[in-house]
Amino acid sequence: MEFFSWLVKILRQSDPHKKIEEFNKFYAVFPNVAYHHDSVVEVWEEPSYASICQIVEPIKLAKRRSLQSKEHRAIFLHAIAHIEYSAIDLALDAAYRFRHMPMQFYEDWIEVAADECRHFLMIEELLHELGYKYTDFPVHRALFDAALHSPTLLARMSVVPRYLEANGLDANAKIIDKLRRYPDEFAKKMVAALQVILDEEIDHVKKGDFWFHWACEHEGIEDSVEEYFKQVEKVYPKTKHSKSFLNIRARRQAGFSCKEIELLAKERVDCG
Repeated sequence: MEFFSWLVKILRQSDPHKKIEEFNKFYAVFPNVAYHHDSVVEVWEEPSYASICQIVEPIKLAKRRSLQSKEHRAIFLHAIAHIEYSAIDLALDAAYRFRHMPMQFYEDWIEVAADECRHFLMIEELLHELGYKYTDFPVHRALFDAALHSPTLLARMSVVPRYLEANGLDANAKIIDKLRRYPDEFAKKMVAALQVILDEEIDHVKKGDFWFHWACEHEGIEDSVEEYFKQVEKVYPKTKHSKSFLNIRARRQAGFSCKEIELLAKERVDCG
């Protein structure tokens, strides 16, 4: 099957296990498939999980006040599983949507999708251990909407890997620190899983960083910092000086400059 057609088939699949199964078939033969770069590029109006999940506004999602009870841990893990499911589609959509790119671009985002598939299954296993499954709780479509509102390469690389996934580097570090205060074995399993995701997401953000700067150079944009905030603030206004916690070490590993980190921070930070 042709590359872009196969991605459409995977993207349209709602059941996460069937999606991953179809992706694995594709991944086994990638990149030895044909590429028809001039085929029609579809725009998705609804996320692939719309038929299996109850979608609500983010403000209506269940709040977890701690990570001590089984239910609150399940709510948290379900939220992470949903992020990973969404991330599979976001990586595949990037590979599908942007045509006539260097081969490395497609290899990078297919590799990211493979990681996200593995992350989803890892988190789902923990959910099952608690007696829950994906789709047991409502979800939001914020990540899908972010992709919908970033149709150009510059916008997508800014908004998805360099903003949303980079925010995950911050959030994961804080949650890991919180979970380490719990002495039980399941909390340790959660820490181990989140640490894998954190470590591998650095590489995902780094890939986004590379292709963001590639797009800047391709379009003759000299001030990449200004362009980054310009693109992000179209979708998320008032991003500058809005972050109370930044995982500076991880962001620096992923390609963020000190200037960008200083512009993101709510207070003065030591970028190192």
